[in-house]
Amino acid sequence: MEQPLIPDYIFESSWEVCNKVGGIYTVLSTRAKTLQDAFKDRIIFIGPDVWIGKENPLFVEDKSVLNDWRKHALKSEGLRVRVGRWQIPSNPIAVLVDFTPFYAQKNAIYGQTWNDFQVDSLHAYGDYDEASMFSYAAGKVVESIYRFALSASDKVIYQAHEWMTGLGALYIRKYVPEIATIFTTHATSIGRSIAGNGKPLYDYLFAYNGDQMARELNMESKHSIEKQTAHHVDCFTTVSEITNNECKELLDKPADVIQMNGFEDNFVPKGRSFSLKRQKARETMINLANKLLGTSLTDDTLIIGTSGRYEFKNKGINVYVEALNRLTRDKNLKRDVLAFINVPGWVGDAREDLKERLQSDEHFDTPLPVPFITHWLHNMSHDQVLDMLKYLNMSNSADSKVKVIFVPCYLDGRDGIVNLTYYDMVLGNDLSVYPSYYEPWGYTPLESVAFKVPTITTDLAGFGMWVNAELGHVGEIKDGVKVIHRTDYNYSEVADCIKDNIADFSNYSASEVEKIRKSAHKLSQKALWKHFIKYYYQAYDFALRNMMQRLPK
Repeated sequence: MEQPLIPDYIFESSWEVCNKVGGIYTVLSTRAKTLQDAFKDRIIFIGPDVWIGKENPLFVEDKSVLNDWRKHALKSEGLRVRVGRWQIPSNPIAVLVDFTPFYAQKNAIYGQTWNDFQVDSLHAYGDYDEASMFSYAAGKVVESIYRFALSASDKVIYQAHEWMTGLGALYIRKYVPEIATIFTTHATSIGRSIAGNGKPLYDYLFAYNGDQMARELNMESKHSIEKQTAHHVDCFTTVSEITNNECKELLDKPADVIQMNGFEDNFVPKGRSFSLKRQKARETMINLANKLLGTSLTDDTLIIGTSGRYEFKNKGINVYVEALNRLTRDKNLKRDVLAFINVPGWVGDAREDLKERLQSDEHFDTPLPVPFITHWLHNMSHDQVLDMLKYLNMSNSADSKVKVIFVPCYLDGRDGIVNLTYYDMVLGNDLSVYPSYYEPWGYTPLESVAFKVPTITTDLAGFGMWVNAELGHVGEIKDGVKVIHRTDYNYSEVADCIKDNIADFSNYSASEVEKIRKSAHKLSQKALWKHFIKYYYQAYDFALRNMMQRLPK
């Protein structure tokens, strides 16, 4: 058996380097330590300098890093870059690039990419230009570092994440062919769009034509850059089998390697610190509910939660609310339930009336107006969560055993109401629910079990599929993760299954719950990066071999 090829240098490009937006930030920032330990300062992350003129809390400039190249890039090539360290464990090198100067060349860049790779940028709108100019600039940065500091004997990888970085990967493929390219799609843009537009994705996947659907859904340019990049790089990867099915059907290209998303658990508190943080989280959430609702909930309350991006159908927020509504009438429910929806919406100000109550030691026995929400929204009359609660006639009344609270802001510890970070809040849950319809991987349930919180997910999430494969059977709540079978059409059954699992959980003894919590944590340990990093080494080997084969001998 041949020895796998290992790169000498790795460049990784993403819109989410030093820029916390979504799940890809979690992928990159948690994996960075594993690669930095193996490739000390020979892994370099490239992100957009979207903080120009402001302090970026995730980045610290360091003039001692790549200083000779930085001076050269500024002077000889006119690249505007800042070089420093990403403020995450292991502090890897990060290069932030100002891509705005390339807007002046935009049409020429798009024309060249059409000639070289048939990428259709003609129908671009929205964030396409911004992402593409960043991606092109990132490619120029990597080319410059390679020409200035590296040599032909170095084995070099360029890994680009999501359609936003496709243009740069194609630039490298053409102008620096001696760099092996990897392109990773974390979700196909057209698959997400089909699901988000209410069309059945899974039963009809075999019949969809990606190019045709892109025209129908006005996604031509994003789909085009994603598809052409997948076809032209040395190694195309995705994050789960379920997304690979999309790649095969919608991009006409299966992944060469599936790189499942792991995580580091160094952010999970241990021992007494964990117990204290969990106690504080529960006290905060119960106090918040009592002040908002005028209730007297106790620590015996069953606290559950969901979180993630505000994709009402794709993330299963709709079916979660439906399940909570049905739970209000379930005779098997033995405890009060406090259910949180921690999903950032179009948030306005923290509620002053709620703030006043939270600052008071007084007990209140009347609810505040709109007793569902912690922060005012700019679109109070057109919000999907509030609309559904109203449609279902849910009231949060004192006699209902199920109370629902919508926290529509990023939990950064400074929101004015909760004032806990997301991780410091999630460990207060007894149970979490992520009934996704479209979820290429699913960090939220993985993070939940890392914090010993049992979780409910579906087999339409990559994580749910992995759990079933890892256990060798369909996950049940006693395994720490309940995996619900979900299809295009079984919404009602999914809602009932969530309701039944919550009701059953309310009947478990303290010792049974502790056993389930241990099972959840044990399962999370099998998804650490030390186990999943092997898929990255497979991709490096695949890409380097392909690169060597295509270069002239």
